[in-house]
Amino acid sequence: MTESRLPPLAIILSVAGLIPFLLTGLSAVRSDPVSGQIGAMGLLSYSAVILSFLGGVHWGFVLEGEREAAERARLVLGVVPALVGWGAVLLGLIAQPAIALIVLIAGFVGTAVIEQRAARRELMPRGYMILRWAMTVIVGLILATVLGIRLIGGRLMF
Repeated sequence: MTESRLPPLAIILSVAGLIPFLLTGLSAVRSDPVSGQIGAMGLLSYSAVILSFLGGVHWGFVLEGEREAAERARLVLGVVPALVGWGAVLLGLIAQPAIALIVLIAGFVGTAVIEQRAARRELMPRGYMILRWAMTVIVGLILATVLGIRLIGGRLMF
């Protein structure tokens, strides 16, 4: 699979996909508690959707056709991020958004680590892991920043 390259539009859309993380992250730390809670749930739900999307990428790779031995693992990997994201949203609703943020950070990093293993076996297009790690680091920093600000009780005055 390493012969294929990422389309430039995939990079552009990935970068544009950071905008909702930034906007909901800022909203999650607003001084108004209601706006902060709405922002936090927006951040959690968008994170869960994107984590699910990352899992779905693997289904696409399997459906495109690849070595049979890897298919089962790829299909499972395609489902696990969605379950982690869904669990995080539920935690945000019934427990604390802070716990959900920790689960989401672990989900994004864990998915990238597993994808890195697949990339070593040449199951990913060239350039995919560079994009994935860059997005994972940025998303992780946004989530961790919101987590830290919320844990220390900080709020932005806007």
